[in-house]
Amino acid sequence: MQKPEVRVADWIEDGGAIREIRERVFISEQNVPPELEWDEYDADSTHFLAYGTKRDAVGTGRLQPDGKITRMAVLPVARGAGVGAALLEALLYAAIHQGEAVPWLHAQSEAVGFYESFGFTAVGDPFMEAGIEHRMMRLSRT
Repeated sequence: MQKPEVRVADWIEDGGAIREIRERVFISEQNVPPELEWDEYDADSTHFLAYGTKRDAVGTGRLQPDGKITRMAVLPVARGAGVGAALLEALLYAAIHQGEAVPWLHAQSEAVGFYESFGFTAVGDPFMEAGIEHRMMRLSRT
């Protein structure tokens, strides 16, 4: 199987595709309130888009200036095809090479194992965010 293509996206030019993926995954599927999904970090973050075999956008993620990886979302049709892994690899590469901050994230509890496989370690107790249980995680190897 071919590795999914991931590229840096522009919030202005690619915002429609990014919004569509996040709306489908977070708002429609996971019932995250729209007012929590859209925030002031979108304009200043580095966004990524992943593309499926039909050259359609199937995943997205963003890297905030402080090293926080957020808003990773993969459409149901593309899950299990390595899209999440390809996105996270691109986000980690950017995070490690853009500055001093150690990459970190708030992982949905069901995704903790996925992030651990990339070297993240859970820190602290579980907490609720947007009605979903999360764990804070930091990259333990760079």
